[in-house]
Amino acid sequence: MTEPGRPVGPLDGQIALVTGASSGLGRATAVAMAQAGAEVALLARGKEDLEQVAAEVGRVGSRGLVLVADLADAEELVGAVARAVTAFGRIDVLVNAAGTDVPGPVAELTVQDWDRVLAVNLRAPFVLAKAVFPHMRASGRGTIVNVSSVAGKRGWANAAAYCASKFALTGLTQALAAEGRQHGIRACVLYPGAMATSWGVWSPAARGTARGERPPARRALPPQQVAALIVWIAAAPAELVLNEAIVSPLEEQGWP
Repeated sequence: MTEPGRPVGPLDGQIALVTGASSGLGRATAVAMAQAGAEVALLARGKEDLEQVAAEVGRVGSRGLVLVADLADAEELVGAVARAVTAFGRIDVLVNAAGTDVPGPVAELTVQDWDRVLAVNLRAPFVLAKAVFPHMRASGRGTIVNVSSVAGKRGWANAAAYCASKFALTGLTQALAAEGRQHGIRACVLYPGAMATSWGVWSPAARGTARGERPPARRALPPQQVAALIVWIAAAPAELVLNEAIVSPLEEQGWP
């Protein structure tokens, strides 16, 4: 609901659920969704970081709901969706922005590390899409944006689990689009290149230190620019579907 005196945004009245909302692209997307008028369910593991994002969402006149959950735990994800629907009534937009990696050569990659990467990067988007689909069908509309990577277009050394998960995300997104079309549900897979985030720094404490370190602007995308594209995808006319998009900085450094 738009507050008195607040301009109407392109996502006014809509409800968005954003994963990885505690940092990086997820955080930028959550704030951008709020600025566009949406109320936002914020999902990640770090409660303190999520509360900071919720406060930022509140400052732009929207409402943020903190959902603390492990992306690798399917039961926690289903519960998070249920809490979001209870709080907001429905979910119109799902953005799977969370991601993880365990870099290293195949010969040294453990099965446990492989499973963790695929659980966060691939199974979580499936579990969340499965959970929100009935609510989107009931509304007769919905948008799902799965954030892949240029690693989902070409594999490279020391990133077997990550590349495999991101390649597979393309197939999942295409299947979601095919199944959702008749219900007014759109699905898009986005392939960002290098972004100016703390990607690769997995502990919250280390992320806080890394936030001040940025590659040169021409070599990395500001996450706010990618977030603006995600908002555009969600706010596009219902009859328009952007199936996939590659977005990279002018001097791409994230593609070996």
